[in-house]
Parts: sequence; C-alpha cells; structure tokens
Amino acid sequence: MRIVFGADDKNETTRAVLDYLSRKGHDVEVLHLERWPDLGAEVGRAVVDGRADVGVVMCWTGTGTAIAANKVDGVRAALAWDAWIARGARQWNDANVLAMSLKRLSPDVAVEVLAAFIDTPGPDPDEEENIALLTDLEGPR
Repeated sequence: MRIVFGADDKNETTRAVLDYLSRKGHDVEVLHLERWPDLGAEVGRAVVDGRADVGVVMCWTGTGTAIAANKVDGVRAALAWDAWIARGARQWNDANVLAMSLKRLSPDVAVEVLAAFIDTPGPDPDEEENIALLTDLEGPR
C-alpha cells in the first residue's frame, strides 16, 4: 500500500508508527513540513491526487491536521484513538486519511489504531448510499 505520512513533531509514537509501516513493507512517503495546517493539507492532496492510497497525519491532538486535511476536496480524514474507531472510519465512512494524536497515544496503541485502519479493506457495501451522500457534501471537484 502507498501511504503518505506527516507529523509536526517526532517522538517515540511517530517512530513506532513509521517503523511498523516499514516492517509491513508499505511504500511510505514521509512529508517534512513544519506547520501542521500545511502538513494536513499536503497529505490530503497526496491522497486525492493518487500519490498515495491513504494518508496518516499526526499532530499534538490529531485534530488540527485532520481539519486541515478535510479542507481538501475528496478527503475524508478521521481522528481515531482506538482500533474500533479507525476500523469504523474505513468501513462506514470510507475515510482515506487517519489522524492521530502524537502526544496522547502510546506507541503500541498508535500502531494498533494504524493497523486497524490500513488492514480494513474498504467500505461496507451496506454503507454505499451514506458514503455517496458524504461525497455529494464535499462540493464540486
């Protein structure tokens, strides 16, 4: 899987996430931008432009990078703090960007959340109509 990753800080949690992606053999593009709004938006653009299958953003809370990513038409960034939320975001909302806190998630929990997100194959066919409504709400492309 092609994954674009961006974090506005480096710590044990971000290193654990990148190490996991490397061990699993994913093709990871790491963005090096200092400002979290730029980071979230650029990860979103990379996903929408097809440079990546999914994106992962991390900032102190995860909220700012999620908001920035969601400003890009076609992005559905979801802030997740546990595996159930991450899995549901993929299944029920067809999320294409995962946002996580790099300050409040321990490395092992962040990896668990990430694994749930990327290992979920895609949206639940029963949610097709709702996901189509989300797409309509995104605005013109």
